[in-house]
Amino acid sequence: MKSYQKLTTAVPQPAACWVEEEGAAPTPAGRGKLAPWWVGSGLLVAAVLLSAITVWVLRQVSGGWPGPMLPPKCLLVPESHRFDCYPERRVVVTQELCESRGCCFIESPPLAGGKRGVPWCFYPPDFPSYTLESLNQTALGMVGLLVRREKAYYPRDIEMLRLDVEFETDTRLHIKITDAANPRYEVPLEVPRAMKRAENPIYSLDLSRDPFGVLLRRRATGTVLLNTTVAPLIFADQFLQIATSLPSKFLYGLGEHRGTLLHSLDWNTFTLWARDVPPTESFNLYGAHPFYLLMEEGGDAHGVFLLNSNAMEVALQPAPGLTWRTIGGVLDFYIFLGPDPNMVIQQYQQVIGFPAMPPLWALGFHLCRWGYGSSNETWQTVRAMRNYQIPQDAQWNDIDYMDGYRDFTFDPQKFVSLPSLVEDLHKHGQHYVMILDPGISSTNPHGSYWPFDEGLKRGLFLNTTQGQPLIGQVWPGFTAFADFSNPDTHQWWLENLQRFHAHVPFDGLWIDMNEPSNFMDGSEDGCPPGELDSPPYTPAVLGDSLSAKTVCASAKQKASVHYNLHNLYGLMEARATASALIQIRGKRPFVISRSTFPSQGRYSGHWLGDNRSQWKDMYYSIPGLLSFSLFGIPLVGADICGFSGSTSEELCTRWMQLGAFYPFARNHNTQNEKAQDPTVFSPAARTAMKDVLLTRYSLLPFLYTLFHRAHLQGDTVARPLFFEFPWDVATLGLDRQFLWGRSLLVTPVLEPGVDSVTGYVPRGVWYDFYTGSSVNSSGEMMKMSAPLEHLNLHVREGAILPTQKPATTSEATQGNPLRLIVALSSSATAWGDLFWDDGKSLDTFERGSYSYLVFNVTQVGHSGEGRGGGSCGTLSSCRPLPQNIFTSTVLHASTEATEVTISTLSIFGVREPPSKVLLNGQEKPFSYLKNQVLTVSNLGLSLSQGFSLQWL
Repeated sequence: MKSYQKLTTAVPQPAACWVEEEGAAPTPAGRGKLAPWWVGSGLLVAAVLLSAITVWVLRQVSGGWPGPMLPPKCLLVPESHRFDCYPERRVVVTQELCESRGCCFIESPPLAGGKRGVPWCFYPPDFPSYTLESLNQTALGMVGLLVRREKAYYPRDIEMLRLDVEFETDTRLHIKITDAANPRYEVPLEVPRAMKRAENPIYSLDLSRDPFGVLLRRRATGTVLLNTTVAPLIFADQFLQIATSLPSKFLYGLGEHRGTLLHSLDWNTFTLWARDVPPTESFNLYGAHPFYLLMEEGGDAHGVFLLNSNAMEVALQPAPGLTWRTIGGVLDFYIFLGPDPNMVIQQYQQVIGFPAMPPLWALGFHLCRWGYGSSNETWQTVRAMRNYQIPQDAQWNDIDYMDGYRDFTFDPQKFVSLPSLVEDLHKHGQHYVMILDPGISSTNPHGSYWPFDEGLKRGLFLNTTQGQPLIGQVWPGFTAFADFSNPDTHQWWLENLQRFHAHVPFDGLWIDMNEPSNFMDGSEDGCPPGELDSPPYTPAVLGDSLSAKTVCASAKQKASVHYNLHNLYGLMEARATASALIQIRGKRPFVISRSTFPSQGRYSGHWLGDNRSQWKDMYYSIPGLLSFSLFGIPLVGADICGFSGSTSEELCTRWMQLGAFYPFARNHNTQNEKAQDPTVFSPAARTAMKDVLLTRYSLLPFLYTLFHRAHLQGDTVARPLFFEFPWDVATLGLDRQFLWGRSLLVTPVLEPGVDSVTGYVPRGVWYDFYTGSSVNSSGEMMKMSAPLEHLNLHVREGAILPTQKPATTSEATQGNPLRLIVALSSSATAWGDLFWDDGKSLDTFERGSYSYLVFNVTQVGHSGEGRGGGSCGTLSSCRPLPQNIFTSTVLHASTEATEVTISTLSIFGVREPPSKVLLNGQEKPFSYLKNQVLTVSNLGLSLSQGFSLQWL
């Protein structure tokens, strides 16, 4: 078994402090031992070792193995700790194939359903890896040289690697491994550069010399967060692999996939390669997010981000352990130490960028379908919504508005009134959003379609290896694909949008098919032979080929080959689109994209793709939106009521209730199915949908403030329960409920034919949002009444929610009076805040054009007056009364705030009927209900002025 050498490099120790092995002569790299993972700890390991040796000896005595003899070192490795040495799919791994790689072979039964389980071929403890030959201190950390003396089994493995370690902040560690001699492709993502070494990191780092490995611990608990000595590091030109143990089984992230929020570590593999496919379990979907969040025992959390855009897969196993495999680029890791999950996500976004502040109208209700058929039919739907006074902020059109499905056109017959429709929307304070695809029709007569002619002239399309535009097929037929890695393409995109906006003044853009999607595999001519389109190793992508339903990986782009840039395509298009919208409209851009990559939140939101009108799809939307909250894309939602298939009234009603609490709320369905907008259902269902949308609109001030906090510091908007209750293990697997911010609990009905729902209520006092009645929970599952017209919402104790009288658009709502909902804690305190601006202008926070208010409730003891209001004769005869004080403090003011008033305070959890209420010292009428709700109305206070309210 190889000896593990430990180098103690906890910041800020110098290189000379490497621990030396007793009795051994020092070497240039120092010597010290790090116990290998499979020798683990104490009696358990001794028992495994003794058992293995005993079995081996008995086998020899009894005549040996029934087949080829297995060495004891292979038997030493428990099943859960077997790291796959032969991960290729579509290959029956034989003992001969396995041993040709120098690995151990033991057959194991597959999992149920034919899923791959325990690998038959796995690494022995002494499999050759890299050795850390040298390590030197730098201003920010360390730089080292890694050397491999035995070739790996993939072609062009790299003999010498450079290790860079930077202690960037007290909670962020940066580890990068790349070719020491030759430059390699790296993701062109702007990341912050640390200016000085962290002074008091909450982590410690040890390095193993031979074989090389990283051991990362949390200082406060000693928990080992990463241990990469569990399997060999492999770094070949087109196969990079590194594995680690995990400190727990509670792992989240690694998108985009459909499944539960909490991932199973039972031999589960996630592939990251952007692909157009309706959301299906186990498939690689539209986006790629190589980031995971892991909850440790005791409630701490950390996150790991691999900044790599190549095709990759992440294999999970029950050890618990994780293996990263990618087929290009470098191993560029950021580790975020939290220590709580909210802080992990904030720290992640400090690297990838905070999300853009959306316009207020983006948070209203959106309506769309593929198959309106005409602008007049679209208009009729808008009018029906107005007729029933159902809130709607934006009307959308799918590809049927186009002329021959060509971008930057509209059908001159069926959509001739589209400009008038958009004008009418604007007159009613509403907005228009249209779809665009990146595939540009290539078959029009020369001179008849400017987007293609001009793009061809400027050389702005993806090219084949022969230097000609790569031609695929999408909705308009044969198409070329815009190369958004080329800055010149951004200008061409802008010019196209400007030309179209002059006819149809759209407000937002929906960019679809941008994986990019292709109805062909590769191109009209297929893909050329070579190791870009047929690499030595292909991750477990749907279709078993990198070019399946997309373009050839060998396609040439300005920044690199598509092999490297594929997963960035949607991000690059979103960046160009957001920039164009800013230049055209001079306001905050609104972009919704299907394909996404880390940092996408800076430019767009996301919808979860072409789901189905099924109950399970409604459920899966919750882990989907919560995962994208982890990925720094808070503006996210699913197609309400389902895209494909035909919905039912019950399903659509329940889904509208859930969807009203998606951060991005859009009802959308496909062609050739019955309409599913709220107006087409029965009066009862229509009323239920209208009511829940009015509830959403009443909460727009609260939701808008959450988005401000996301934009400012990376807070999540829709939030898993465990983010607020990380010590409560019962919350770690919950994904049928979620929170808005820290204080509004949403418990939707997700199954048919029921009038109640069971949900988890974390420990503490929670108040019914509608009535203010309280529930005191010990942390338990509770059955809640849920008739078809009702969505359960609960407000957490200690919160103050700014709400507003709702109207049918966000613009109209914005001028209405505010109502503050105060949910007192058990100690009669509460806190909340409100961010307010004009809802549309660029950089209002950065320019100071905003108002920001903080609300507080405190309670202090008070004496000197009797309960009946008379004066006390002596202090000893006075009964101390609690003095409860609500204060509104304006920390920053703008002119917009002067136009809005606070009209009502509703205070939940006032245990005793007050004798009086004072507003800025003046007595004020109030009402008090037996469910302990105090209401003070007709306040008429300007939002721009602070005030205090007391109840005695």
